[in-house]
Amino acid sequence: MKVAYIDQYKNLFGVQPICDVLAETDAPIAPSTYYAAHTRPPSARSRRDERLTDEIRPIHTDNYGVYGARKVHAALVREDFTVARCTVERLMRQAGLRGVIRAKSPRTTRPAPETDRPADLVERQFTATAPNQLWVADITYIKTFSGWVYAAFVIDVVNLAMTDLLAQPARDDQTAHSGMKHRTKTTSSEVDYSQCFIPEWAV
Repeated sequence: MKVAYIDQYKNLFGVQPICDVLAETDAPIAPSTYYAAHTRPPSARSRRDERLTDEIRPIHTDNYGVYGARKVHAALVREDFTVARCTVERLMRQAGLRGVIRAKSPRTTRPAPETDRPADLVERQFTATAPNQLWVADITYIKTFSGWVYAAFVIDVVNLAMTDLLAQPARDDQTAHSGMKHRTKTTSSEVDYSQCFIPEWAV
């Protein structure tokens, strides 16, 4: 730290004057100590830190700069490096590398007494004997680089296959219904989507 400070200002004030000022503080350093720091070979720790930093940078870059110390440490361990997590944290901090802070997940379920809930048209009997007899729909959210994307998906109960998927950047109370409408437009069967069962948590 003191050597780096002198390196930063020596061309402006000179090494000896800076050491004279530092001698009157709690961080004294002699000129000979400063010059010795530049002439002696790097310590084993500094050489290892340099090698580890060279390994950390590509891991961080290859993962779009989102990995923090925990995941970078796990990646190093998988590559048979023996290193403490606190060391990875220190080296990433010194190299100016940091992970992406996880954003708070949006709430997709907001139960309220006044909320209109669709009736249970199938009385919890999720069975069918042929395709397009009974669909169920739900919504989920997906984190992307441009923000949250809400996806409504439709599942055919007869084989639990996802028959349709509709994504949009914003959620509203008709998201799951929109998925049903989209499915009825793409299927060959005439189906009244208003008679399809949509779980109450999906709207």
